[in-house]
Amino acid sequence: MTITSMETSSALYAVVDLGSNSFHMLITRQLADSVQVVDRVKRKVRLAAGLDSDNILSEQAMAKGLECLSFFAERLQDIPKSNIRIVATATLRLAENRADFIAQAELILGHRISLLSGIAEAEYIYLGVAHTNCSADKRLVLDIGGASTELIVGHGFTIKKAHSLNMGCVTFNQQYFPKGTLTADNFSRAIAAAEQIIKTVKAEFCDIGWQCVLGGSGTMQALAEILIYQHKPTVISLNFLYQVQAELQTFDNISCISLAGLSSERSPVIASGLAILIALFKQFAIEKLTLSSGALREGLLYEMLPDSHTINIRQRTISALSQRFHVDQQHAQSIKQQVSIIFTQLKNTWDLPNDNAFEILQASCDLHEIGLLLEYKYHQRHSAYILKHADLAGFSQSDRQLLVAFVSLYKGDINQALIKQQASIGADYAMKLLIILRLAVILCRRRKDDKLPSYQITANDKSLNLCLPPTWLKQHALISDELKQENVHLVRLGYALNIKCQS
Repeated sequence: MTITSMETSSALYAVVDLGSNSFHMLITRQLADSVQVVDRVKRKVRLAAGLDSDNILSEQAMAKGLECLSFFAERLQDIPKSNIRIVATATLRLAENRADFIAQAELILGHRISLLSGIAEAEYIYLGVAHTNCSADKRLVLDIGGASTELIVGHGFTIKKAHSLNMGCVTFNQQYFPKGTLTADNFSRAIAAAEQIIKTVKAEFCDIGWQCVLGGSGTMQALAEILIYQHKPTVISLNFLYQVQAELQTFDNISCISLAGLSSERSPVIASGLAILIALFKQFAIEKLTLSSGALREGLLYEMLPDSHTINIRQRTISALSQRFHVDQQHAQSIKQQVSIIFTQLKNTWDLPNDNAFEILQASCDLHEIGLLLEYKYHQRHSAYILKHADLAGFSQSDRQLLVAFVSLYKGDINQALIKQQASIGADYAMKLLIILRLAVILCRRRKDDKLPSYQITANDKSLNLCLPPTWLKQHALISDELKQENVHLVRLGYALNIKCQS
C-alpha cells in the first residue's frame, strides 16, 4: 500500500483530561486544514468519589487513576511532547494531597500536568464550543463535570463571562442521593441546592444575555442519546428533563436504572447531573439546549493547532469531506449558485430569512453527492449515513439533522417525517428550502453552467411559477420532464409547480 506524503508528515496531537468523573485521551492529526480523530480513550475513574470530608483523595482512588494513566502513557510515547497537553480539573483542584497524585502521574506519563483553575477550565470549554460550533449568536455554554459546573457567555471566540461552580454530578451524587437512593425528596433537595449555588452568579450572566444555549458534558450527551433512541430531535427542554426525572423516580436505586437509550455507563450519575441541569434551566429560564460537539478537550486541542482562529469552521469541515469523498466541487458550486438565485427571487414572497438555515442549505449543495464514491443507486442513503456519523465541526446536532434531511431528500420521493424530525427550524420553512434545493439540482442536471438560461420564479403562497425559455425547454427534454415529475412530488406536499414558457 502506498503511503502519501501527507500521511507521513501529518503530526499527531494529544489531549489528556483528568476529569472528576472520567479520564479522557483524545488523539488527532491535522489534514488539509481539518482535524481527524485518530483515537479516543475514556475510563470511568470517578476520582471525585475518592474525596473525603476533608478533601483528602483516598489511596484507592489515586491508585485507580494512576493505573488508567499507565494505559495512556503507552499511547503517548510516540507523540511529540510539544503536541501534548495534559490537564487536571476540579477534583485535583479540591484535593489537599493533589501534589502526591500529580507527582506520581507526571512520572508515569513523562509529561507535565497543568492544574487548571476553574476559570481556565471554563474558558477552554467555551473555546472548544467556539471551534466546533458555528453560530453568529451570543451563546450561553453549560458544562456539568464530576465536581464542578462551568458557565460561560461568549460571542465567536470572545468570552464575555466565565465562572466555575463547586457542584458536579459525582459530588452531588454522594451528597443528595446517599447509597444511590432515588426519591422525589432527594431530587428536590439536589435541585434546590443547585439553584442556591447558581443564584450567586445568576445576575452577572443575565445582565449580559444570550441568544442560544449549548452544552456538551456527559449529562447532556446521555439525555441526547435518550432522545435519539426515541427518534426525537436532540433538543433538550425543561419538560423533557421533568419527564426523565419522573421515569428515574420509578426506580428505587441508581443501580436499578434501566431507561431506553441510556447506557449503563452513564446511569450512575444521571440523577445528580439531571438535578443540576434542571436547576440551570429554572434559574436561567432556558427554553431549549442543543448539544455541542466540542468542549474542554477540543478547546485545548484547537488552541495548539496553527491558525485555528483564522479558518472558517464549517468551510474547513466541508472542504475536508469534499476532498475525502472526491465530490465534484464545480457541480456543487453551480447548484449553490442556482440555490442563491431561486432563494433571492422567492425571499420576499416566502418571507425567507438569510440565516443559519440558509447556510445549512448551501452546505447541502456542497455535500449532497458525497455518497457517490460508494455507489450511485443508494448514494443518498450513503450520503446521509456519512453525515450522521462524521465529525462535523461547525455543525450542531440540530444543524446536522437539517443537513441530513436535505441531503436525503434532494431528489426522488419526499419523506416528510425527516423534515418534521429535525429541530433546527420549523417544518414549513425547511420544506421551502428543500424545494429550492430540489429545483436547483434539476436545473443543473446537465452539469454545464454555460447551458443554463436566465429565468424567473415567483410564488403565490404554495404555488410556484417557473418561467423558462421555450426553446431551451425543447432542447432539454429530460430536465423539462423532471420538472413535470417534480410537480407530482410537490402536489403531495400541498405545493404546485407550474412551468411557464417565456418568449
